[in-house]
Amino acid sequence: MTNDTATTASATALPLAPGHWALDPFHSSVGFTIRHLGIAKVRGRFERLEADLFVGERVEDVRVSATVDLASIDTGNADRDAHVRASDLLDVEKRPTMTYRSTRVSGAGEDWTMEGELTIGEVTRPVTLAVEFGGLVDAPMDGSRHAGFEATGEIRRSEFGLDFAPGLLGEVVKIQLDMQFVEPKNA
Repeated sequence: MTNDTATTASATALPLAPGHWALDPFHSSVGFTIRHLGIAKVRGRFERLEADLFVGERVEDVRVSATVDLASIDTGNADRDAHVRASDLLDVEKRPTMTYRSTRVSGAGEDWTMEGELTIGEVTRPVTLAVEFGGLVDAPMDGSRHAGFEATGEIRRSEFGLDFAPGLLGEVVKIQLDMQFVEPKNA
């Protein structure tokens, strides 16, 4: 394979137009699952998030960044949510946000991998997400082009200094992101 062929293959594998793709917050979510008492899963989500997808000419140029407001946690139980926000657990006064910044994206077709750094409070650790590209579609309302993605991964709470309530809450938190981005107007 010549360098020209490798460049063409890389460009072909990237179906998104270059530029800053804007998050569609009405069709995006950040969810999680954690074990309670080791026997049952508790599911939740964060209501407020910001994200940016930058697409360059090559896969190597793709960058994703996201910020999640930790106080926006919703597990379907207001009392539990208030307790999780409190200083003895998540402590959203001290840790108001969680941020993710990609460092490398690779893959092709529907299956991609995104390596990056997750920061919660003052702790930053590498986190890799499996990403499924859901495709591109022109929205019937206004003709804007949308791209859909699902990203999954997991973190260990203790690696981020969130080792409260051992035995009560599981060590592993599974993460699921469902994201839609809107193509830049100049694409």
